[in-house]
Amino acid sequence: MTGNVIVGQSGGPTSVINSSLAGVFKTAKDRGADKVYGMLHGIKGLLDGDYVDLSEKIQSYIDIDLLKRTPSSYLGSCRYKLPDVEGNEDTYVKIFNKLKELDIKYFFYIGGNDSMDTIKKLSDYGKSINSDIKFMGVPKTIDNDLAVTDHTPGYGSAAKYIASTMKEIIRDGLVYDYPTITIVEIMGRNAGWLTAAAALAKGEDCEGVDMIYLPEKVFDIDEFMNHVKAVSAKGRSMVIAISEGIKVADGRYVFELSDHVEFVDAFGHKQLAGSAKFLANKIGSELGIKTRAVELSTMQRCAGHMTSRTDITEAFNVGGAAVKAAFEGESGRVVVLKRISDDPYMCITETHDVHDIANIEKKVPLEWITEDDYVTEDLIRYIRPLIQAELSPIMVDGLPRHLNVNM
Repeated sequence: MTGNVIVGQSGGPTSVINSSLAGVFKTAKDRGADKVYGMLHGIKGLLDGDYVDLSEKIQSYIDIDLLKRTPSSYLGSCRYKLPDVEGNEDTYVKIFNKLKELDIKYFFYIGGNDSMDTIKKLSDYGKSINSDIKFMGVPKTIDNDLAVTDHTPGYGSAAKYIASTMKEIIRDGLVYDYPTITIVEIMGRNAGWLTAAAALAKGEDCEGVDMIYLPEKVFDIDEFMNHVKAVSAKGRSMVIAISEGIKVADGRYVFELSDHVEFVDAFGHKQLAGSAKFLANKIGSELGIKTRAVELSTMQRCAGHMTSRTDITEAFNVGGAAVKAAFEGESGRVVVLKRISDDPYMCITETHDVHDIANIEKKVPLEWITEDDYVTEDLIRYIRPLIQAELSPIMVDGLPRHLNVNM
């Protein structure tokens, strides 16, 4: 091959996003790439001239293995919205001049919906000026809301962490001989895939959560309160899983019903947090029941000690598949996972037009949500293969060792 490679990471981190980075780096080097550059803090870093030569940072197979097991974004991330070309062509000229300066022929971006928007815009602009640079999207998001792909790398490990943590919360929440309520708020924005993973806690050794509220259905607060009151009247404690993105009938997020500080990112996404706290306070004040609100927060996406081997392997594979496709001439496409078997579980990689993926949210099908505030067995069967097996961190002095781009 001729020319160099550049790769960036964008959006919210996951515990396996660096495995995709390792897949891009190793496959590119194996296929003869001279330089593999890493954008620091995504496309914004490239605009700022902030990048590193990864060949100087990752020098051995041990480094690659360590990178795969390092959670969060090794290169740093951003939530920078690339503007439309019209009226902002100077931004694109600056990006393509920088790519020409570095002799970049292959551009890889690891991210979710918003990152695929960046790939779409860059590849479209590249075509308009007859650039020979290949642009490829590498999927990641714990939210699992990327269109077309069966699931996204990062989701399986987050689901594993959620299911495991819910089992522990259930054990803690059911120890008393008087009713208590524990409400666990789970990430996922407007898609309920992550919250649905709480259902995996139920088994022969665990009672499971009592209710699961996903954002795909309208949240009825009065119905919720009546259900809690009826169950607690029987002297039974409850553990309830809710999505951070649940909304009431008028379209407001539940957390917006209380006083809150609102933060909106460059893509127009509100920071969603506080629904569990609002509901816990309402139960406490109106029903007089001891209630705890638990926000799993960033632990859902950075818990490297709870990584799914299936997830980390697929993350590495999609990175490698993106390089293979680009080196074979593809551009403006995203690597997707296609499930071909549930038993035994098998997934293959394909590529798909980025225009069918960017800015499109994949929701949990309504037929996978029950009328009694739970999820169906079909949804549980969909998730369960993705959490299988483990890949333990490399431990040094009793703690996990990570790879740090600044060290």
